[in-house]
Amino acid sequence: MPAVKDPYQTLGVAKNASDDDIKKAYRKLARQYHPDRNPGDASAEERFKEVQEAYSILSDAEKRKAYDSGGGVFGGAGGFDPGAFRGNFGGFGDIISDLFGGAGRGGPQGARPERGRDLETDVHVSFEQAMEGAQVPVSVPLSAPCPTCRGTGAKPGTAPTICSRCQGRGVEAESQGLFSISQPCRQCGGTGTEIKDPCPTCEGSGRTRQVKRYRVNIPAGVRDGSRVRLSGKGEVGPRGGPAGDLYVVTRVGESPIFTRKGDNLEVEVPITIPEAIRGATIEVPTLAATKRIRVAPGTQHGTVQRLRGEGPPKLGGRGRGDLRYKLQIDVPSSLSREQSEAVDDLAAVMDGNPRERLLSQRR
Repeated sequence: MPAVKDPYQTLGVAKNASDDDIKKAYRKLARQYHPDRNPGDASAEERFKEVQEAYSILSDAEKRKAYDSGGGVFGGAGGFDPGAFRGNFGGFGDIISDLFGGAGRGGPQGARPERGRDLETDVHVSFEQAMEGAQVPVSVPLSAPCPTCRGTGAKPGTAPTICSRCQGRGVEAESQGLFSISQPCRQCGGTGTEIKDPCPTCEGSGRTRQVKRYRVNIPAGVRDGSRVRLSGKGEVGPRGGPAGDLYVVTRVGESPIFTRKGDNLEVEVPITIPEAIRGATIEVPTLAATKRIRVAPGTQHGTVQRLRGEGPPKLGGRGRGDLRYKLQIDVPSSLSREQSEAVDDLAAVMDGNPRERLLSQRR
C-alpha cells in the first residue's frame, strides 16, 4: 500500500498549523485545482486528488495523530478513501457546498421562499398638492396569490405532492467525476413539490394578475420625480415569500407663478422703470397669500430678493426653503407721445453715456 505525500507539504502548512489554518489552505487549493475550473487538465486533476487526500488526513484528529507519530500510510488501494472526508471540520460535502454553491450534506428541503418584486408607479399631483401634501388614489397591476387555490397552484380539494425526482429536497446531484454538484431539480424547479391537478384559474402557477388599489399619503414638499415607498405593497414572493415594496413616483404639475429651484421657489416680478430708479414698496405673491417687499432705489434688472423660510416644505421635516423674487424691469415696447416726451426730458438730464466706461477700456 503506497504512502501518501507529506500532507503538510501538500497543503503548504506547518506541522503545528491550527485546524482553521488547515481548512483555509484546503479551501484555497481545492478551488484552484477543481476539475470544473480546469477541464481537460490531467495534472490539475491529479493535484486536486492529492489535496483531497492530504486534507482527509489532517482534518481527522486520529489520522493526523497517527501520521505525526510515524504511521505515514493511509487510504485504500489507490491511496484515496472517499469515506475519509468526515473530519472534525464537518463533511466534505459541506466544504464543496461552500466553495461552489452546491447543496451539501443536510441541505435545504425544497427551494426557500423568495422576496417578491418591487414595483413602481407614477402618480400625478398638482403644484398645490405637492406644496401642501395630499392623499391620492393609486391603482397597481401586480401578481398576487390566486384567490381560487390560495396560492398553492393546485385545484381546490387537492394539494401539491412531493416531487418524485428529488423526493422533496428541491435539488438533485449531477456527477462530476469524483464529486457530485447539487443544482435545482429539473422536474419541480426547486420547489420540492409537483402539481398533478393544477388550479383552473392560475393554471398551476399559484398567482394571477390583479389590480390593487391604495390611497397614498403624499408628503408636503415633494418634487417632480420624488419616490414615496409603501413597504410590503409590491408583489408577493414565490413560495410564500414576503412581498416587495411599492414605489410611488410623483409627477408634479407646473405652477403659473412659481418655478422650483432646488429647495426654493423663484418668481419673476415685473417692476416699472420709475420703481427701479426711485425705489418702491411692491406686493408679491407667496404660497399662502401676498406680502409687501421693498425695492431699493437704483435696482438693476435681474436683482434677486429673498424671503427666507417662505418657500416649499423640505421633506423629512427639515424646515422650509426660501422664496426668491427676481426683479424684471418692464420696458414698454411702444410709447405714447406724452411718454416719449417724458423720456426725452429724462435723457437730457441723465449724466453721461454709461457705455463710455466700456469703450474707454479698449482705448
